[in-house]
Amino acid sequence: MGHPQKTLLEKLFQNHATDLVRFLTRKLRSTQDAEDIAQNAFIRIQHLAEMGKLENPKAYLYQTASNLAIDQIRREKLHSNYVQGEINRGLADTNVGQGNTHSPERLLAAREDLDHMQQAIAGLPLKCRQVFLLHRVKGMTYTEIARDMSISVSSVEKYILQALKACRLALAKSKDAEL
Repeated sequence: MGHPQKTLLEKLFQNHATDLVRFLTRKLRSTQDAEDIAQNAFIRIQHLAEMGKLENPKAYLYQTASNLAIDQIRREKLHSNYVQGEINRGLADTNVGQGNTHSPERLLAAREDLDHMQQAIAGLPLKCRQVFLLHRVKGMTYTEIARDMSISVSSVEKYILQALKACRLALAKSKDAEL
């Protein structure tokens, strides 16, 4: 004879899993992320369901899933803003004290910076380089990259940070070489 609370969770899954994934897909625009978050939501409420402490299991399930989705969106946005800030800071650094003119010296320095950056990107591990180029060149979102490469969004974030660090080091070396 099975546990009635376990049956509650099974019923919840049976009755709401498909709709929950659909609901989350609209929020996240990624079925894979929606499925991951739905699964996490079921895992999170499992303990409460087993203890019989859920008054409105469906509402609690949707609220939990919604909170998890919002957390993921917020993480992606923070990371994306950080990355954009790093890129803008790097661009600002290369323009400091140059009067932003296109003098032959400035163009040569920019060309050298670009060469250093390309070498840094070429020296990255394959997956890291692919993630960085998909994001920066093709303009793909972290979620799209994660889905296409069958990796997690947090792995995409780590690869982007690794690539930015390499680029920042390359720029710093380029600046040191100029002095």
